Amino acid sequence: MPAYKGELINLYADSAKSNRLKASAQSLPSWDLSLRQQSVIELLMSGALSPLRGFMGQADYQAVLDKGQLADSSLWPLPITLDVSEKCAEGLSAGSQLVLRDLEGVVIAILTVDEIWRPELGVEARAIYGADSSSHPGMAALLDYSHPVYLSGAIQGLETPAHHSFKRLRYSPRELRQQFSKLTWGNVIAMHSTRPIHRAEYKMVMQAALDNDANVMLHPLVAEGEQYHSRVRCYQEVLKYFPEQTTLLALLPLAERHAGLREQILHAIIRQNYGCTHMIVWDQYATFDTQSTIDAALAEAVVAELDIKLVRYELPVYVEARGEYVSPAKLQAGDVAVTLDSDEFYRRLDRDLEVPEWFSFPEVVDEVRSSYPPLARRGLTLFFTGLSGSGKSTIANAVLAKLLEIGGRHVTLLDGDVVRTHLSSELGFSKEHRNINIRRIGYVASEITKNGGIAICAPIAPYKSLRREVCDMVSEYGTFVEIHVATSLEVCEARDRKGLYALARAGKIKEFTGISDPYEEPESPEIRIDTNGISIEEAAQQVFHYLRKERLTA
Repeated sequence: MPAYKGELINLYADSAKSNRLKASAQSLPSWDLSLRQQSVIELLMSGALSPLRGFMGQADYQAVLDKGQLADSSLWPLPITLDVSEKCAEGLSAGSQLVLRDLEGVVIAILTVDEIWRPELGVEARAIYGADSSSHPGMAALLDYSHPVYLSGAIQGLETPAHHSFKRLRYSPRELRQQFSKLTWGNVIAMHSTRPIHRAEYKMVMQAALDNDANVMLHPLVAEGEQYHSRVRCYQEVLKYFPEQTTLLALLPLAERHAGLREQILHAIIRQNYGCTHMIVWDQYATFDTQSTIDAALAEAVVAELDIKLVRYELPVYVEARGEYVSPAKLQAGDVAVTLDSDEFYRRLDRDLEVPEWFSFPEVVDEVRSSYPPLARRGLTLFFTGLSGSGKSTIANAVLAKLLEIGGRHVTLLDGDVVRTHLSSELGFSKEHRNINIRRIGYVASEITKNGGIAICAPIAPYKSLRREVCDMVSEYGTFVEIHVATSLEVCEARDRKGLYALARAGKIKEFTGISDPYEEPESPEIRIDTNGISIEEAAQQVFHYLRKERLTA
């Protein structure tokens, strides 16, 4: 199977050149890559994104948005760009060199800058997703977490980003092609996955391999910084059920972009570069809908330009009376199909209920249960937000006291004032510093949650985007409960025990939430408490009523 456009690119410098470039890197400006950026640059350097030789310039970028192709009319569905801060971009110009480092400071590559520009992220979001609402996970990643400046240019690879887990499951395109050759595999069908494989998926893959006379490469996406390790252990367990010498498991270091058909095509290009002849297209690509206006044209271009074949399959359903899985198209009159979707599977895990043997493999269920305990034993963050003086700290302390009285769980209170004293004493009250403080609180809460404890947070947290960011951090490991203490500004000012509102009204405190800086109210918190006319105990009782209703406490 040829690489896309015929050449499998290799952007790594040879040993001698690499040493020279690393020596020169000490005197060059640098940029610390995010984990998401590291995954992209790893794929660029290894040739998985062939024929690209670096980050896109404006002509390619605009053509991708408008038509799903590069400026030379080659099929390419999604932008491959490097976003940096304004501070990083200062002093750079065409021809400048920028050192790209991982989060530990290791030099990964050197970028020779070609173009510097400031994209309209809303325009990019509408082109890729059909809208620019950050409620969609792909759009949220683009709109909320992207830096304002894009750099284009060729890269010279110096070091593969370090991976310390599952090293034997990580292959470059060249290594995987060599493995296919060693195994004397002809047709190879790639199975894309972002969740554990159960019996229905296994049956689908086996049927696809049979239909296409192919061996199987399980090629799940794994993104550093996300909790994929349990999922990989599930794949390793499932691998035992495939016939020997027919199936290989390899990890693809790439984050999801939730971009529908565009993302599906990018994955097809990547799998072709890895040497696969076929790729299964199934319902995982429909998890989040997009409304791209060029989907039909892209679908036609896939057939015309790619050598890899995209084969579509539906998940089979279980017919209990027959004791077997059947394709939906082959159901007979009188067949009663039973299904158990992902939501129901996790609902059963939440409630510590039995999972039917026909649904999954016992080893997979055991592994998922070990990393996804029932709600009552899972880590939890209670995130109180509200204006200064709203009562959130007082309610949080009452909830803390009650949880400690009940016992059985480790509980930690991260109050805004206490955190500022011990964790953020060097920070002021600018928007930038408040955001840093909230991120620190979110990080600590996520670590507590990851280890099965309960974190109670009570900062003001006035900005929706930061609260969502904290929610994302915590939800990776456990349950996030947003609690809006919706005390009115008038009541908060009347309470004003510290005199802060009076000082803000007098202009002596700048950027004070509710006066000179906005408080963005949560639109749909799990709990909303209006403290007018109720006691602290009654407010705390609202929290416990929710926790019991949702089975978050024993």
